[in-house]
Amino acid sequence: MAKRDYYETLGVARGASADEIKKAYRRKAKELHPDRNADNPNAEAQFKEANEAYDVLKDAEKKAAYDRFGHAAFEGGMGGGPRRPGAGPQGQGDFASAFSDVFEDLFGDFMGGQQGGGRGGRTRATRGSDLRYNMRISLEEAFSGEQKTITVPTAVQCGKCDGKGTEGASEPATCPTCSGMGKVRAQQGFFTVERTCPTCNGAGQIIKNPCAECGGGGRVEKERQLSVNIPAGVETGTRIRLSGEGEAGLRGGPTGDLYIFIEVEDHPIFQRDGVNLYCAVPVSMTAAALGGEVEVPTIDGGRSRVKVPAGSQTGRQMRLRGKGMPALRGGGVGDMFIEMNIETPVNLTSRQKELLREFERIDADNNPQGDSFFRKVKGFWDGMTQ
Repeated sequence: MAKRDYYETLGVARGASADEIKKAYRRKAKELHPDRNADNPNAEAQFKEANEAYDVLKDAEKKAAYDRFGHAAFEGGMGGGPRRPGAGPQGQGDFASAFSDVFEDLFGDFMGGQQGGGRGGRTRATRGSDLRYNMRISLEEAFSGEQKTITVPTAVQCGKCDGKGTEGASEPATCPTCSGMGKVRAQQGFFTVERTCPTCNGAGQIIKNPCAECGGGGRVEKERQLSVNIPAGVETGTRIRLSGEGEAGLRGGPTGDLYIFIEVEDHPIFQRDGVNLYCAVPVSMTAAALGGEVEVPTIDGGRSRVKVPAGSQTGRQMRLRGKGMPALRGGGVGDMFIEMNIETPVNLTSRQKELLREFERIDADNNPQGDSFFRKVKGFWDGMTQ
């Protein structure tokens, strides 16, 4: 019976890229796997057919030969050489090779791929964990920058055994279960599943004579004091990385990093928006009406006198250039915005009430916003009655 075209088997065009071929094979492998097609007697044969096609098309040399000669490229006399029993496009050896390539691509990271050194060996040293430290600072500290000392509880390398975990001159022994690989394999149908070795927990070694100080872990808990430079202009959410200040690695592995997350506390006077600051300033009714001056604080601890124009209304903003926050990565300094908050006087004396009533009697078009509002209200009511 004639073989199907390999490209047709995988459902890709003849000019498909390596990534497109791999993605197509993944879909076919999941779709046709016999474990998912117990009621389909042809599933196993179709599954092997897809693996045969992928084994050829994933290899640049085999693919080039197939594109030129078709299936004949892998039959006797066409440059492939004699096949060993059970090998070649139809053999179980190539089937396992093709499927393991995709299996490792899909699941390699979950099988210790980041720690191991491939089938030929394993890097037993493991990088230490990164640590997080939450730091609260004031707005003034965020403005000027600060040098702070923090205390961080962490795991450091054991000084007695230099991180080896063994007592004295003794050395770790190769794990008898995994032969130093740190993982064991089990065959499950078509799959070869790798798991972390239960004896050594993936270390590849066992410690028969553990260090009395660290119990064989190679690390001990300790509080460390670190000096941290907080740059001017930081905001809530700013992250500062201290390289090599995290947990010590296992079995002499590199140390992790320490990440400091900044939270800037709310300020009782200033509100922050990026590099700009906002300050609501109370202004007396008479100063707003007649004009005057008001003294306002600045984030650097200084003072600024701001002129209040006559007739100012609540919500009016005045800008003080260069009185905001510095930009974290350069780019100058923000501004400070003064927002007028006109105060209505309270606890009036009899004389003050009398003067205000007199002012009200002689009031003549002194309330532009009120006049505009009531004209709009009158127009609204007139429209409702028509």
